[in-house]
Amino acid sequence: MLKNKIIVVTGAAQGIGKSIAEHFAAQHATVIALDIEEVKIDGVEFRSCNVGNFNEVIETFASINKDHGAIHILINNAGISEFKSIWEVDEKEWDRVLDTNLKSVFICSREAARFMTDDIRSIVNMTSTRAFMSEPNTETYSASKGGIYALTHSLAATLSENSIRVNSIAPGWIHTGDEKDLRSIDHQQHWSGRVGKVDDIARACLFLCDPKNDFITGECLKIDGGMTRKMIYEH
Repeated sequence: MLKNKIIVVTGAAQGIGKSIAEHFAAQHATVIALDIEEVKIDGVEFRSCNVGNFNEVIETFASINKDHGAIHILINNAGISEFKSIWEVDEKEWDRVLDTNLKSVFICSREAARFMTDDIRSIVNMTSTRAFMSEPNTETYSASKGGIYALTHSLAATLSENSIRVNSIAPGWIHTGDEKDLRSIDHQQHWSGRVGKVDDIARACLFLCDPKNDFITGECLKIDGGMTRKMIYEH
């Protein structure tokens, strides 16, 4: 299905983005990874791009189209998180998080959509369960992820005219480090009985981009082991 299709993944140097790039590459897709850090994955093409910069994104996607033709799938995964006291957040920090996490989704989606002219046309945006529930001192990150959630259904409406589907994924606790660092209680507090893995998100991207699932658009898939549905009481 994905053989020789052009897949662009942002923030693919590590963690969830790296797993997504690997999973699409395993399906024989032509995967292009965008990041400011070098992406080292066998069979994946790396292009340096600050996805929060309009001009860089415009130039990068035009270059991809020139070299490869139509773009089929975009995974907007790039993101950073900075949790600190609301009283200490300055304008530079606010702008950096919003530019990287939210502005990138808008500009990358727009520029990819220009070149989505083939049979498969799909965009998946990475939001977060923090778009729906919060802890203290997470304002910048939560604002960016809530914006991605809303932007997703707006893009789905606009880009439907071009037969482009746009969906989002809201990961919960996805562990990207050494599994040995996790405690038993970390797993037990999830209905699933375990903390999430990066592969959980990668497989969901494959599902949402499958043209057989073309009746799904404007939706947000929560992948969190049941945590956003869990009613918590202290006894």
